[in-house]
Formats: sequence, C-alpha cells, structure tokens
Amino acid sequence: MGSDESCVCFIVGGGIVVVGGLLVILLPMSFSGLEYYEYGFVKQKSTGSVKLDSVYSFGKHFIGPDYEFKVFQADAHHLTLQNIKAFTSDRLEVKVTVHLQYYLRKDDLPALHRRFDLDYESVMINSAIDAVKGAITIYTTRELISERVKVEEDLFKAVRERLGGTCCQADCKSWLYACPPGCKSVDRCTENDKGVFADVKFFQMGQVFIPTDVEERFLRQLTLKEDSEKEKLLQKAQVERKITSSQVQKIKNQALETREEAQAQSNLIKITSSANYTVTIEQARGLGLTTLYRELNISTQGHKNSFDYLRTLRGLDNVWLTVDFNQRIVGGFGGN
Repeated sequence: MGSDESCVCFIVGGGIVVVGGLLVILLPMSFSGLEYYEYGFVKQKSTGSVKLDSVYSFGKHFIGPDYEFKVFQADAHHLTLQNIKAFTSDRLEVKVTVHLQYYLRKDDLPALHRRFDLDYESVMINSAIDAVKGAITIYTTRELISERVKVEEDLFKAVRERLGGTCCQADCKSWLYACPPGCKSVDRCTENDKGVFADVKFFQMGQVFIPTDVEERFLRQLTLKEDSEKEKLLQKAQVERKITSSQVQKIKNQALETREEAQAQSNLIKITSSANYTVTIEQARGLGLTTLYRELNISTQGHKNSFDYLRTLRGLDNVWLTVDFNQRIVGGFGGN
C-alpha cells in the first residue's frame, strides 16, 4: 500500500514537473512583440495562414507558441520619385521630381493585405507616378514655372486621392485632409473608393526639368521682360528728374520774387522814411524860424530872406564870409 502511494506521488510529481517545464518553455514562446513603428497580423508558423480579423500595434501580445506577427510599417513611408516624365498641355515633355510621405491605414490593413500582401510599395510608386502624370497635363510648360504653388497643390491632391481614395475618414480631425471637401461619407464608401489604403499626409514638388530650347526661350523672354522693366524705370527716372528740375526752378523763382519784393518794400520804406524825415525837419525849421523871427522882431520879407540866406551859407563848410572880397571878417562860421 505504501509503495503504491509512493508511485502515485512520483507520477503526479513528475507530471507537475513536466507541465511546469512545458509552461516555462512554451509560455515565453507564446508572447510576441511589435515596435511602435509596426502593425502586425497573427500568422501561424506551421501552416503560414494569416488571421486578418485583428490588427495589432505596439506592445507584447499573447498569441501562442505556434504564432508570430506578419509585420507592416506603421510610421511614415518616405518616397522620392525622380524625373517623372510627363507631357504638358502644350505637348512638351518635362521631368518632375516629387517627394511624399504616406501612412498605411490601420483599419484598412486587412484589405491592403488581401489585395497586395507585402508587395504594396511598388503599387504605391506606380499609382503616385500615374497621378503626377495625369495632373501635369492640364498645365502649360510656362505655368509649371510661373504657378509653382498651384501646381504643387494640384499634384498633392491628385496623389492623395489616388493613394487614399475619396472617402471621408471616421475621425475628421485626425489630420488635415481626413475629410476633404466633397468626400464620400463612411457609410456610403466601398472598398473601391478607398484607393490603395494609404494617407498621403505630406507632399513636396522638387525640381522641374524642361526642354533646353524651351528653357532658352524662357530665359530670353525673361531677359526681354527685365529690359522692358529697366527701360520703364529709366523713363520714369527721366520724368522724375524733369519734374524735380521744374520744382527746383519754381522754388528758385519764388525765392527771387520774394527777395525782389522784399527789396522793393525795403526801398519804399527807406524813401518813405527819408521823405518823412525831410518833412519833419522842414516843419521843425519852419516852426523854429517863425519863433526866431518873432523873438528878433524880424517882420519884413527882405530881412527874412537875407537871414535865411546867411543861415544857409553858414551851414556850408567850404564857404567863407568876407566884406568887399578883400578883408576877411569871419572865417568859417563853424560847422553845424
């Protein structure tokens, strides 16, 4: 009896050890991880079948020891398309380089897998090239240069719709063009309306190569335009110089006129002052003579004239009074 119990205990203990060992081995093998830049589908190792019912993202996931993740890139795909050959509306071939960054849609990843599997990158490239070629055909060669901003916007829209379709997204605030004007609502969208299941969030138009002869013609036209602008500026400068000279001469004339007017006013004031001075002196002299005649009792006109004559002679510095022109009586009556 004791030996049977020992045997049972040994078997049970051995089973526990085996189960524990299997757990230690299989449990870590049942966890698989994804990085922050990865999406994944569960793939069975033994059969190679892929489960598309769930899309996994960053973290460690318990999926079983016979399973692993089939990984898709979750962050930005950087795509540069060099020298895309396209024809403009004036039937000239040009080469355009563009750069774009697109993201795979997590919700549409099962549809992407069903249609393209992991070979989606070549599809994205070809679709973007076709979109660029189609968008350029509405522009002339000149417009590719003169209206670059508008051309870039139209190319961005064409590539965005080709890769992303025309459906509105569930969250219209997730990025700038999540719900562009005219997009189809989510409930009316089919899989064919979703493009190739990628969001082109950024786009840059690079260098545009045009035919050499066209480039030379453009350069000549630009040169002629610059020459025309130069001639206009020269003519404008000449007109401005004439206007300036006219204004300068006008100011000089005004200054001369003002100076002459001031000189005339000055002369008038001087003459008027001199006349007033003379009148005042004569009035004072007349008043003084009247007073003098009265005080000296000179009443006859002859005496008055003689006195006035003598007074006038006395006021002259170079006159000497004599009698009979021989005997000097008074020499120089003095100054004033």
